[in-house]
Amino acid sequence: MRISIVNPNSTRSMTETIALAARQAAARGTEILAYQNDAGPVSIEGHVDGALAVPGLLHALAIAERDGAEAHVIACFDDTGLEAARSVLAGPVIGIGEAAARMATLVARRFSVVTTLSVSVPILEDNLQRAGLSDLCASVRASDLPVLALEADPEAAERTISAEIARAVAEDGAEAIVLGCAGMAGFAQALSQEHGVPVVEGVSSAVKLMEAAVALGLKTAKRGGYAAPRLKDRGFVYPEGMVAEPELPA
Repeated sequence: MRISIVNPNSTRSMTETIALAARQAAARGTEILAYQNDAGPVSIEGHVDGALAVPGLLHALAIAERDGAEAHVIACFDDTGLEAARSVLAGPVIGIGEAAARMATLVARRFSVVTTLSVSVPILEDNLQRAGLSDLCASVRASDLPVLALEADPEAAERTISAEIARAVAEDGAEAIVLGCAGMAGFAQALSQEHGVPVVEGVSSAVKLMEAAVALGLKTAKRGGYAAPRLKDRGFVYPEGMVAEPELPA
């Protein structure tokens, strides 16, 4: 099977890190197609970056489906553009935020999210609410690390994240930790061993969930909320294959 993973930002080194993590998680016979949004911001930190990333992200996803991807992963913990992506693609789509949170509920009754900057905390809380997972989340904590700092000094970043995990376990009663950024993918195993709790990262979680969806033959529903957008003359051209056929007049 083929699964695409799309980095909504334009930082090539982060795309390569994400692709490596996805390929390490993938089962034998799963091909990972990695893409990035070259028109997007260099990192996604807050509502504005997320909004700016969506058009290029949707274009990259359309290319991925044209290239034969049967399911898709949005590699931003904010789940940037997720609802729109489900409306324009046939295959199932998940963001790494939702994937990691759902995976955490399989191994713990209460989990905490440790993310980057505090500007992301309300976004993640809203996403958990929409996914029906907020009651299972003990806390969403910011480490106050900019996204690109994860690559600039990984050892320092890991120490900062570790300290926040310790506080989540001691103060919030977290039984598992979800790492709240795609750039944290390489830290999960060491942090789990250090703190003695499951530490879940979203890239591998999303890949495994999409492998299951493809194996079950699932497609995204095209009735109701995820119906394809109708063709409109508003000065915006949807990428090919991303709109419903216009209805003919009676």
